[in-house]
Amino acid sequence: MTQRSAAIDRETAETDIHMKLALDGTGRAAIDTGIPFFDHMLTLFAKHGFFDLTIKAKGDIEVDYHHTVEDVGIVMGGAFKKALGDKQGICRYGYAVTPMDEALTSVAVDISNRPVLVYNVPLKERRGILFDTLLSKEFFRALSNHLGMNLHINLKYGENEHHILESVFKAAARALDQATGKDDRILGVQSTKGTL
Repeated sequence: MTQRSAAIDRETAETDIHMKLALDGTGRAAIDTGIPFFDHMLTLFAKHGFFDLTIKAKGDIEVDYHHTVEDVGIVMGGAFKKALGDKQGICRYGYAVTPMDEALTSVAVDISNRPVLVYNVPLKERRGILFDTLLSKEFFRALSNHLGMNLHINLKYGENEHHILESVFKAAARALDQATGKDDRILGVQSTKGTL
């Protein structure tokens, strides 16, 4: 099987990001964004999606985490898009319902080149040493836009913010793994239009 992988470097006045992604991996991760909680979420994203993922990011985190989190999403979306190539034989759709203790999240994905994010995760803004929980929406918006996918994230219920976000990232990884997976029955791309 051809290796479906990508390496992307992106440097701006706010961030400097180097990323390697292999879609058909084992879940190995080496993540360093300078934001420990975000590193934790991206590590479990790689693990539960079976993506081999290396990220080295430097950003203006002394100002805010926003630029780094969003730009990692931009680069990751581009890496997925590049690794998928012409999307021949991919399942296109993915769905996962994933619990994390008291939290439960469902995620649906369509890699259709029609970016839409639906994000029903009602968290209040939390700032400080750990993470601003609202930034997870910015990450997923950037990922969706730059990969070109419908991404529907719906928290069913949950109380603990850490558990909620773990449930979100794990479910997103599992759904994306399913959508990027290949099916031998699919000839060309999975679309009556003949293109994605």
